[in-house]
Amino acid sequence: MHWPDLIAEITAVGSSGTAAQPITGIEYDSRRIRLGCVFVAMKGGSTDGNRYINKAIDAGAIGIITDSSHSYDHLVVYKPEVAVAEVEHGRRALAEASAAFFGHPERVLAATGITGTNGKTTTAFLAESLLNAAARETVLIGTIEYHVAGEVRPSLHTTPESRDLFELMADGASRGATELVTEVSSHGLDQGRAYGVPFDVAIFTNLTRDHLDYHQTMEKYFAAKRLLFEGTMYPPPRVAVLNAHDERTPELAGAARIAGAEVRTYGIGIGDFRAASHTLTPGGAVMQIETPAGSAEVRSHLAGEVNILNLLAAFTAAHARGISFDQLVGSVPQLTPVPGRFQPVDGGQPFTVIVDYAHTDDALRNLIALARQLVAKSDGRIITVFGCGGDRDRTKRPKMGYAAGEGSDFVVATSDNPRSEEPRAILNEIEPALKASGVRYSVEPDRTAAIRFALGSAKANDVVLIAGKGHEKEQILADRTIPFDDSEVALAALRDLGYGG
Repeated sequence: MHWPDLIAEITAVGSSGTAAQPITGIEYDSRRIRLGCVFVAMKGGSTDGNRYINKAIDAGAIGIITDSSHSYDHLVVYKPEVAVAEVEHGRRALAEASAAFFGHPERVLAATGITGTNGKTTTAFLAESLLNAAARETVLIGTIEYHVAGEVRPSLHTTPESRDLFELMADGASRGATELVTEVSSHGLDQGRAYGVPFDVAIFTNLTRDHLDYHQTMEKYFAAKRLLFEGTMYPPPRVAVLNAHDERTPELAGAARIAGAEVRTYGIGIGDFRAASHTLTPGGAVMQIETPAGSAEVRSHLAGEVNILNLLAAFTAAHARGISFDQLVGSVPQLTPVPGRFQPVDGGQPFTVIVDYAHTDDALRNLIALARQLVAKSDGRIITVFGCGGDRDRTKRPKMGYAAGEGSDFVVATSDNPRSEEPRAILNEIEPALKASGVRYSVEPDRTAAIRFALGSAKANDVVLIAGKGHEKEQILADRTIPFDDSEVALAALRDLGYGG
């Protein structure tokens, strides 16, 4: 690809120069520039890429796409052989340039996007599994990991920048993938990271309080989610799959229909695709699924009502992607739990230990309610270990404290990625809500010590919930990041307690 070919595919307001040599890459990070690259200089949330144009040119960039060049005219030293294009929207230009450079993989992969506060990761994994069971090759982009036609790669961002997304898509398409399943975060939607991806199916799981450190208000948070459905910043999906239980769904359904999308709802007892009845079992659930395409009894290995909803969302989306009802029903029993989502830790102990990613008050409440079902027929207690992240929405802290306290029999409040904040200061904002709930509790800033204390306090039939980190493998402190895996820490503690040999 040469510069004129690239310019023909982006929305530019002006351009000058023509780079002679072929383009070797598209980059938005000047540190990744190599000879022959085009550098997309765009304003970001924490920095402005236009400040690094000189660095990109010195590193070998042959073309610059900029959204605010005039702000830095007095600093930039262009070379005659470097072509320049001016654009109004940097991230949109990045997506357009990336789609063109990587051969338009969005025209090969049919995209399913999942947004919502809770359940995105589980729903994405389940949707991919249902597609794979129908012999479709997939690309999965999400919080835990990426999948590229069966190859597992580490996840860098829930929703990567469009350049990286298109590269992953192109890699998958070259390996025979025909489907993209991706979590689409509110940050990613608001910042335009999903520009250029036409979503065939879009799923809305729910909306509860989260990320207000970024969005500031619930209305702005919801507005970011709504972008996936309303056809303003992004094309509307062909099919919108919406949680019938969420109070925001009627508004979202209205916006989606106006934009031209078909709306399908899902739920427990309600919705187009619904669990008309269900029985929770120690190993999952048995449910009677009723849909416009048919009815059947299915057995799932995913525990709790929240996972019934996640399964129904994935089931509805996969059906919208052309998988038959009977094939989906046959695939459900083979579905397995997602890493870090209600993940059991078994060291041979006489009580249950669960690691889960729950890091909002709503998710924590759901997690504890599920644990309560496990101890309903015994004298077991629920012991909950949790914390709140530093440099994040502080209004969540008392809400999570109260959610943990009102549902648990004993709570250990601890650290969960304190980042630049003092762990004790975070815990001081949680503790009043624990007191108000009336629960017995302990405060231990050291997460390892907190997990060990909780496990040492457990008796037969109890359930110990270790919440907040789930699949994460590190703890982010003020001065360093250290390896930290809740399940490994729990297993080590159980061994020290004499379990597991």
